[in-house]
Amino acid sequence: MQKTAIRTPRVHRPSNASLAMLLLLSAPAWAQTPPPADTLYRNGTIITLDEQQPEVQALAVKDGRIVFAGSQAGAQAYLGPATRVVDLAGKTMMPGFIDAHGHVFNAGIQALAANLLAPPDGKVGNIAALQQSLRDWAAQPGNRQHGIILGFGYDDSQLAEQRHPTRQELDAVSKDVPVLIIHQSGHLAALNSKALQLAGISRDSQDPAGGKIRREADGKTPDGVLEETAFFATVMPLFNKLGPKENAAILQAGIDLYTRYGYTTAQEGRATSNSVKFMYGDAQAGKFKIDIVAYPDIQSAQDVLRPPYLSRNYMNGFRVGGAKLNLDGSPQGKTAWLTQPYFVPPPGQKPGYKGYPSMPDADAQRYVALAMKNNWQLLTHVNGDAAIDQLIGAVAAGQRQYGQQDRRFVAIHAQTAREDQVAAFQRLAILPSFFPMHTFYWGDWHRDSVLGAARAENISPTGWALQRGMRFTSHHDAPVALPDSMRVYSATVNRTTRSGKVLGADQRVSPLVGLKAQTLWSAYQHFEENDKGSLVPGKVADLVVLSANPLTVAPQQIADIKVEETIKGDQTVYRRAAASPSAACVDNVRCSERILPAFALAGLAPHPPHD
Repeated sequence: MQKTAIRTPRVHRPSNASLAMLLLLSAPAWAQTPPPADTLYRNGTIITLDEQQPEVQALAVKDGRIVFAGSQAGAQAYLGPATRVVDLAGKTMMPGFIDAHGHVFNAGIQALAANLLAPPDGKVGNIAALQQSLRDWAAQPGNRQHGIILGFGYDDSQLAEQRHPTRQELDAVSKDVPVLIIHQSGHLAALNSKALQLAGISRDSQDPAGGKIRREADGKTPDGVLEETAFFATVMPLFNKLGPKENAAILQAGIDLYTRYGYTTAQEGRATSNSVKFMYGDAQAGKFKIDIVAYPDIQSAQDVLRPPYLSRNYMNGFRVGGAKLNLDGSPQGKTAWLTQPYFVPPPGQKPGYKGYPSMPDADAQRYVALAMKNNWQLLTHVNGDAAIDQLIGAVAAGQRQYGQQDRRFVAIHAQTAREDQVAAFQRLAILPSFFPMHTFYWGDWHRDSVLGAARAENISPTGWALQRGMRFTSHHDAPVALPDSMRVYSATVNRTTRSGKVLGADQRVSPLVGLKAQTLWSAYQHFEENDKGSLVPGKVADLVVLSANPLTVAPQQIADIKVEETIKGDQTVYRRAAASPSAACVDNVRCSERILPAFALAGLAPHPPHD
């Protein structure tokens, strides 16, 4: 594809078309001569997701917005002396992907830490490989000075040993330097003895509410694994003490990762007060090349749930869209709250173990009511069906007090939702944002260890929602998984596990539906359906160019499609053939040496070692 060099993107993107644009689009054809377009895209397959014309031959853009979508002949009216004509060379163009749920800042942490992912995203298949990956990372120039060995993405379900590494196995990596590795779910971590010591965790430490310190055979000595709030309380102080320079570098690494996979709108799905303020500042300084919508934690960040942060309009690419509530944990980590027992309980738990909630019913109802009272859109993390029951009960109670309005509350993940709960989502106007990627990454684990065959078949039940004519969205929850748009898409359509088995054939959806779940319906989830999600005149020119047409290739080949280019408001922000140098952070871990020194100041890391 021939195109000019990457240009600096515009950062001011109003949420509504200008008055001149509206007049232009509404005037009859005989009464106007359209102004020349800035850019004309043609000679490819252009998928619009507009039911009136699902596919067009050409797309014209002026001032970052689409002014024409139609035939080659019709596009000629928009050609001018300065119009940039882009030859798509037979490739496929479609709306940019919209992040229905993820953590763009934490994706930057993933990009800088040691890669502990299992294949196909990494090489860690056993504890020996995990240890070696940590040693290799620590030996890289610059990393040794940081006073901490940080890894991300290990998964006990994918390790040959089928368990978490022990503190002694992490001590084998280093006894003198704290070792902290974060589980792929983002809900657990494993620490070596030095890290436990510096975190103040000992045999006398009590389990915090909503979390657990796993113990050795004596029932007292920490084995190194921390669940939920025990993990969050240890790690969050690290990131709260990072400075503006380090925060900006981490966020940029996350943005680079997102654009590589075609995202033009990213989400920070559980923001802190500090992170909202620094993201707002960076946006006003013109540093964002895509849009970011943040959802601060409703328990701890209510101070930023107000203007200028809270808005339906982006301010130089950033806004707070509402609040985030967390009601349980991770199914693959076996901390999600179920109504029926786990198929195989985790170590240290007896048969009948069902996980646990993050808070009692009264607190859940209080936070849901607070969101309704203040008209905050609320995204609620619910993985287990018991947590989903808690959300449904809280929303029903809140609506009895405040009525049912167009709040677009979202059930994030809703992985083990029963069919009666999907019906309740529809009745209460709760939009489910499902996590079908689990069918690929953890489908075999869910069937054989977490839920058993019957319940695993219906995990992330997109089919049940579709049968009721409901919108739903699909997400990646990065950094739980890479923000791989095509892997999300493939899992939503195919539901094929790592071992090649189909998990829940009746829950599969068509490629067209799967595409809408990551574009048009995700725009709706964010109250942005008038600006994004389809290629129609008046909407922002947020575009992605793909190596193949996902609507016509064999569904099993969707995951192999490559993002060739990501375009935000008619400005190229990623191109596969000429990615920016910062994209090296994506492939772990060239940007760590400019970010990690702040960890030494955060209270977990000691002084840098001298050996």
